[in-house]
Amino acid sequence: MADNVTSLFRSTAAHSPSMAALTREGGDGAGPVDFCIPCNPYFPTPAMFEDMAGRLRDIITYYPSGADTITAELCNLLQLPPQCVAMGNGSTELITWIDHLLVRESLAIPVPTFGRWTDQPMETGKRVDMFPLQESSGFALDLAQYAEFIRARGTRVAVICNPNNPDGGFLHKHAIVQFMDAMADLDLVVIDESFLEFADAEAEPSVVQEAMLRPNVVVLRSLGKNFGLHGIRFGYLVANPALAGRVRSMLPKWNLNSFAEHVVFMLKEHGSEYAQSLQQVRRDRLDMASQLSALPGLTVYPSQGNFLFVRLPVGAEGTVVRDRMLTEHRILVRECGNKIGSSSRFLRLVVRPQVDVRRLVSGLEQVLYGTSRRGAAVPELGHGTSYSSGTAAVDRLVSETNGDGMRGLAAQAAGIGGPGPAAAPAAGTGMPLPAAASTGAVPAAAARGMPMSAAAPH
Repeated sequence: MADNVTSLFRSTAAHSPSMAALTREGGDGAGPVDFCIPCNPYFPTPAMFEDMAGRLRDIITYYPSGADTITAELCNLLQLPPQCVAMGNGSTELITWIDHLLVRESLAIPVPTFGRWTDQPMETGKRVDMFPLQESSGFALDLAQYAEFIRARGTRVAVICNPNNPDGGFLHKHAIVQFMDAMADLDLVVIDESFLEFADAEAEPSVVQEAMLRPNVVVLRSLGKNFGLHGIRFGYLVANPALAGRVRSMLPKWNLNSFAEHVVFMLKEHGSEYAQSLQQVRRDRLDMASQLSALPGLTVYPSQGNFLFVRLPVGAEGTVVRDRMLTEHRILVRECGNKIGSSSRFLRLVVRPQVDVRRLVSGLEQVLYGTSRRGAAVPELGHGTSYSSGTAAVDRLVSETNGDGMRGLAAQAAGIGGPGPAAAPAAGTGMPLPAAASTGAVPAAAARGMPMSAAAPH
């Protein structure tokens, strides 16, 4: 793999080669430890995988039920009206149809963020107004400044990802509801909650109930991200019946496959295991952040997703770190140089069990410092894959063309208070079943998205 790792990254249209490609290249039938693709390593359980394996022949032999049948089962679990839900072949299919049907001329999105929110509307000739999140404020989104930016640009569609990808920044529910109300005259407001199940900063953070009552709001959710079953491809949106119906009417009858159907119909028997898996990921997130923060010169940004956004030490080049971690340690990390608003100095690292994290930390110590002993000077690194060249210039261009007041964003002041006592989940806010109560409040700095320094205790 060492000789071909650069060509693997250059030859893919995505940010990273597929696991299948990496496994083939490895030659031993085993893929690397994946810290790149967001997942839930604890769900489905081994018993659920065994059940699917036992039914594999039927699953791949026969047609699935129509999307209406699968959607009805999901809505029964979520206590949502089916007329307010549309299920897609992954959340990206739904983003595609949102763009084609509901975005007429322009869309605003804070950056860095999930790439399809910038790429999809540009591919169809729409104007994308990118609101830069500032490193100096921990990539926190100031909703008041975002609203001013939207008004100044005359943007017709606004998108918020909560938590945001790649930094895991989080906004409290009441702040998002206020933003939705302030933007009631826009063509559309999209709240992408693809990673919200992993948040514990607030007992009930979802706005799906509010979305169903508003004429111009869509909430997007991803089953694949919450379960770590990206290969199955299933996500859903929630909106008022008219908006949901417009999207649903354009979807193919069999846009959901038999694996998706099988998993959805298994969920009612495995709600407790799912809730436990979310709790474990949250615990792992704290432990992983603590271990990474101890590495000299490495900055870890508190996250409410199932991933951590980290800034590499001065002198470290992300493509070199990525390539060496893969070739020398069989660890795949997400280098963020191709994300608009980010640079190659940043990595996104998926939360994984402690045995994997120890391997990650050991690999980073050797790649960054040339030793497993912490505290060594950071060596000058060579040139890595030129996969993300030019992103620094793009970042400067984005920052310098967004008008006055875009630099030095302050951290979000509203809605930063810690979570109150956990309440019983409202209908439709758990996904697929209401998660158990939070294991504890998060620090105020974490809710604001401010970075944790290496010397700070957690």
